[in-house]
Amino acid sequence: MQQHAGIAVRKEVPGQNAVLTASALGFLAALHRRFERRRQELLAARVERQSRLDAGTEQLGFLPHTSPIRESDWTVAPPPPDLLDRRVEITGPVNAKMIINALNSGANCFMADFEDANSPTWANNIDGQANLIQAVRRTLSYDDSASGKRYTLNPKVATLIVRPRGWHLDEAHVETDGAPMSGSLFDFGLFAFHNAQELLGRGTGPYFYLPKIESHREAALWRDVFLFAERTLDIPRGSIRATVLIETLPAAFEMDEILHAMKDHIAGLNCGRWDYIFSMIKTLRARDDFVLPDRAQVTMTSPALAAYSQLLIKTCHRRRAHAMGGMAAQIPIRDDPDANAAALEKVKADKEREAREGHDGTWVAHPGLIPIATAAFDKLMPEANQVSRLREDVNVSAADILKKPEGTITEAGLRTNIRVGIQYIAAWLAGNGCVPLYHLMEDAATAEISRTQIWQWRKHHVRLDNGKSVDGALISAAIAEETAQLKKDETLGTLDDATALFEQLCLSEELEPFLTLPAYQRLIQHETHPTGATS
Repeated sequence: MQQHAGIAVRKEVPGQNAVLTASALGFLAALHRRFERRRQELLAARVERQSRLDAGTEQLGFLPHTSPIRESDWTVAPPPPDLLDRRVEITGPVNAKMIINALNSGANCFMADFEDANSPTWANNIDGQANLIQAVRRTLSYDDSASGKRYTLNPKVATLIVRPRGWHLDEAHVETDGAPMSGSLFDFGLFAFHNAQELLGRGTGPYFYLPKIESHREAALWRDVFLFAERTLDIPRGSIRATVLIETLPAAFEMDEILHAMKDHIAGLNCGRWDYIFSMIKTLRARDDFVLPDRAQVTMTSPALAAYSQLLIKTCHRRRAHAMGGMAAQIPIRDDPDANAAALEKVKADKEREAREGHDGTWVAHPGLIPIATAAFDKLMPEANQVSRLREDVNVSAADILKKPEGTITEAGLRTNIRVGIQYIAAWLAGNGCVPLYHLMEDAATAEISRTQIWQWRKHHVRLDNGKSVDGALISAAIAEETAQLKKDETLGTLDDATALFEQLCLSEELEPFLTLPAYQRLIQHETHPTGATS
């Protein structure tokens, strides 16, 4: 066990000492001691607010006491040069091959993901930090033993942005003064400590995507973390820049306030569409008048999602910040040209919609989609961005954001949720957080939608369009049938454990706020016993 300055590191993997140096551990300890109490207070505030929403004693809406922020004129700090044009960003986990391919992909930016696309095994987290240290210094390479190919970085690469874990997640392998460390502070702290000065010396900077924020108070905590890091690491104030994902329903009502709280450090906001749908279900779970249809029917053209997206554009552009669009998760279908053409046409239409409405850039999950997304934005956004489009025609009310998406609830939708949810969790427990399933690149957000939809349908006694009632018996029977089919091709030793966890989440009396919380405990068990399921 590695120990320094009150920090205890509970596990060891190759290369760890080069990342967890004594100075780096000291910086992590300082972050924990300065900010952990506030983090816990804000997490408690989430629980208290959800209780009020469930009881009907609080309604979601724009905050009355922050109206002066929304009504006054102010702007955020100008972006650094390499964040002026962000028309296409690719995302992915932090393994060496992915980092090299993404940085070489031709995208404007690459978001290296320690969050939803990363299974947070200790080896993945340490290896990811080591890979990024090398990537920043242009020394990262990867030798593929299967193909014999060597991967290296091109002279010109995408701008690097890092996504740490959300405030709700711990790093169980690291304790400071006897308490687990925040996963957010661990991921952010190590990357900033090792790379901030190096990045600035290379004409770029330490840039971050911030996930799962639910309020401007949580954004203010990140601001104070940035200020502390800048002072401690002796880099100029405002060097650290962040883009905040508006991927929770409560945050959709505090976009001005989030921008204002971070106005010296923020580059923009992003429409995190998949997590946003998950948050809609989770936040309004007590309402029987807000039951969502099959997730495939909840698209960005649904009135509520369109309202949220266009309000984000208007809010960002009024404050001179970038408004980033959502993810295209499609993977090219190489063995079916017709299906591939149809899928790529959907991507093109979606990206053209985003550019037409005023987004300044978008996300893709696969390099094969970069030319399509780039062409859509080149066609409709010839300048580096379109922040000057103020979208004063947009007028969005709280009722618009809270309008229930319409559609049907089907047995096919139920079974799709089961298959995708279980397969994703099984891969995650085996150490893989970015999983190709049914021609889509999935991360934790899809599994979250899958299990919360089933929970919501059961809680509110939904009937499928074929007349069947969604109750515990139907869910358990469908899970058993789908798992039996998966076992024909599935070789993961984690499938039984994933099935048990998925069923538990769907049938629990209370909705678990994040599946990654109980899954993380099982992941730690699988790190110790990797070959079989655990109870």
